[in-house]
Amino acid sequence: MEQLPPAETPSPAEREVLAEITGMLATVLEEYGLGDVDVTPESRFTQDLELESIDLVTLAGLLQERWGDRINFAEFIAGMELDEIIELTVGRLVGYVVDRLQTADRS
Repeated sequence: MEQLPPAETPSPAEREVLAEITGMLATVLEEYGLGDVDVTPESRFTQDLELESIDLVTLAGLLQERWGDRINFAEFIAGMELDEIIELTVGRLVGYVVDRLQTADRS
């Protein structure tokens, strides 16, 4: 599942992962005094949250700290075109994390 459509109710796993990623983003954004920014599945990392590449590196580190090698942010974006990376949403990342965690649980 790539991204949550607005009309679709998120699963418990998606809600849990969204909450965790929102917490990570609050940590990253707090450095800029933006810890109270509203993060939704539709939030785009670059346009809406104004993250720069170094912030995405920080987020990647937090993701790996939390979920280990199962979540590889660099691998996730490696197959994307530049415009896809620019338009990357929190929901798409949530979908990736949930998918990878479920795949790892089945292994």
